[in-house]
Amino acid sequence: MTAETSQTLDRGLRVLKLLADTDHGLTVTELSGRLGVNRTVVYRLLATLEQHALVRRDLGGRARVGLGVLRLGRQVHPLVREAALPALRSLAEDIGATAHLTLVDGTEALAVAVVEPTWTDYHVAYRAGFRHPLERGAAGKAILAARHSPADGPGYTLTHGELEAGASGAAAPLLGVTGVEGSVGVVMLTDAVPERVGHRVVEAAREVADALR
Repeated sequence: MTAETSQTLDRGLRVLKLLADTDHGLTVTELSGRLGVNRTVVYRLLATLEQHALVRRDLGGRARVGLGVLRLGRQVHPLVREAALPALRSLAEDIGATAHLTLVDGTEALAVAVVEPTWTDYHVAYRAGFRHPLERGAAGKAILAARHSPADGPGYTLTHGELEAGASGAAAPLLGVTGVEGSVGVVMLTDAVPERVGHRVVEAAREVADALR
């Protein structure tokens, strides 16, 4: 530190860097140890960063990078969408269903990119900007499943009728993308999602994750 720099700002930026380097967030105690400051200082830093949506805390108290970080760069969301679109287009055309990339925004799932199939007679309307609770719908549930057991299960989540009557969803989480928590999925008008769709969604999620690294 020099006379021209701010210790508080330096610590706040260090908090963001530490959180960006973990997929599962950090507790106040963990941040306190890594920064070498007491817990009161960490609480104040997190509260300030949270006010600006740069940090969010889950129900368990773990701090994670917030989507406000993306908003700092106006071109970041378009870049995320651009990176995801090839995989989403391929997924939508292959399955014949609306494909989407969804990111976490606080306690909600936010659709940031949507691609509809070109060859089907009908499909579910799903728009970028659509929000829903993480606990409802395949996109949010896939994210929550990855938080608790990222290596267990088939790698995808299926739901039916949770967001729209008669519609089913399949989604797989983005894994290994530092600072980004989200999922890739499809929504279709069917009572049961074919097993092939689940595996195809996992493949698309890997493609998007690779594009975002």
